[in-house]
Amino acid sequence: MAIVEVKVPQLSESIAEATMLTWKKKVGEAVAVDEILIEIETDKVVLEVPAPSAGVLTEIVQGDGATVVAEQLIAKIDTEAVAGAAAPAAAAPAAAPAAAPAAAANKGDVAMPAAAKILAENNLSAANVAGTGKDGRVTKGDALSAIKAGATIPTGAPKTALPQVAAPAVKEDLSGRPEQRVPMTRLRARVAERLLQSQSTNAILTTFNEVNMAPVMALRKKFQDDFVKEHGVKLGFMSFFVKAAVHALKKYPVLNASVDGNDIVYHGYFDIGIAVGSPRGLVVPILRNADQMSFADIEKKIAEFGKKAADGKLGIEEMTGGTFSISNGGTFGSMMSTPIINPPQSAILGVHATKDRAVVENGQVVVRPMNYFAMSYDHRIIDGREAVLGLVAMKDALEDPSRLLFDL
Repeated sequence: MAIVEVKVPQLSESIAEATMLTWKKKVGEAVAVDEILIEIETDKVVLEVPAPSAGVLTEIVQGDGATVVAEQLIAKIDTEAVAGAAAPAAAAPAAAPAAAPAAAANKGDVAMPAAAKILAENNLSAANVAGTGKDGRVTKGDALSAIKAGATIPTGAPKTALPQVAAPAVKEDLSGRPEQRVPMTRLRARVAERLLQSQSTNAILTTFNEVNMAPVMALRKKFQDDFVKEHGVKLGFMSFFVKAAVHALKKYPVLNASVDGNDIVYHGYFDIGIAVGSPRGLVVPILRNADQMSFADIEKKIAEFGKKAADGKLGIEEMTGGTFSISNGGTFGSMMSTPIINPPQSAILGVHATKDRAVVENGQVVVRPMNYFAMSYDHRIIDGREAVLGLVAMKDALEDPSRLLFDL
C-alpha cells in the first residue's frame, strides 16, 4: 500500500481559512492524476484541488462544508489499490448533518446557488435540468431556459422540493409558505464586510451627471465590423468608460489616490477594477496599467474576466489591488445608483443604462441617448471641486471622443 496525502493548497497571506464545497469522488472510487477532487472556497476565489497521484480514494478526512487551513490533510489516495476495494469504514466524517445529501449528489444534479433559487421558486428539480456549467452543474442560464421550455418536476416529487445545491444546509417549510435558510458563502460574507467597512470608514458623497452617448454609439456603429475582423472581439461601451475614467484620473490624481492612516497615497499607475457579477456574488477583477491598454486590450480582458467569473476561475492576484473602480449597472437595466467605494480606493464610477431622453439643445427639445453617471468619492481627501470636475472630464471625453486622442 502506497498512501499519498491530499492537502489544502497554499492560500493567500490575507486568507486564514477556507470552506470545503462538494467532493466529486467517493471513497473507493478510482482517481486520475490531476483530476479535480473538490473545490475549496475562500472569501475571494474558489480553488480546485487536483489529485496528486492516480489511484483509489481510500479516505476523506474533511467532509463537505468543513473549515480548513492551508496545508491541512483532507484525503488520502492509495496508488496501488483497486477501485471498489476500499473499506466502507473509511467513509468521510460528516462536517455537518445536512451536508451529507449534497455529497451523494451526481455532478449533473448540482445547481449553482443562483440557479437553485430560481428552480426552487418554480418548483423544479436540478436533476430534471441539463447542466452546461463546470462538471455539469446547472447554471442560472440553464434554469431560465428550462423554465422557458416548460420543464416540470419529476413525477412524485413534492411540490416544494428544493434542488440540490453546492452549498450547506437548506431548511424548508412545507406549510404552503416555503422558506429556505442558506448560510452566506465566504465571498458573500466578505463582500458584506467590505461594504460595511467602506460605509463606516469613508465619508462617502456622490455626484451625478448626464452623458450624451450618441457620439460613442456612432463610433461603435461605424467601426464595429472592422474592429471585430481586426481584433476578434466586439467593441463595447466599457472600453470607452475605462478610457474616459483614466483620462479624468490623470487630470485629477486625487481621484486615483487612497488613504493610509494620516497619509494620502497618490498612485502613479492606473489599475481599474471592473465590477463583475458571478454565480458566487460580486467580484472586482483589475485591469492593470489600464492607461497603457488599447480599446481591444480592454475589451478582450473584460471578456476574459467575465468568463472566468462565470466559471469560478478568477485568481486571487486578479482581484488584488486597484486604484479606481467602475460598476456598470446598466447591463441589468439600472437607471441610477449610488455606488459604494471599494476600499482602500477613494472613488468609484457607476454607469447605467443608456435610454432615449428628451433634452434641450440650443433652445430646442431633442431626443438623445442619455446615460446617468454617478461617482461616489471619499470626502476626507477629495473635495467636491475635484469630484465634479473629474466627472465632467469623463462626460466631455465621451461626448467628444476625439479629446482622448489629444489628451484634452
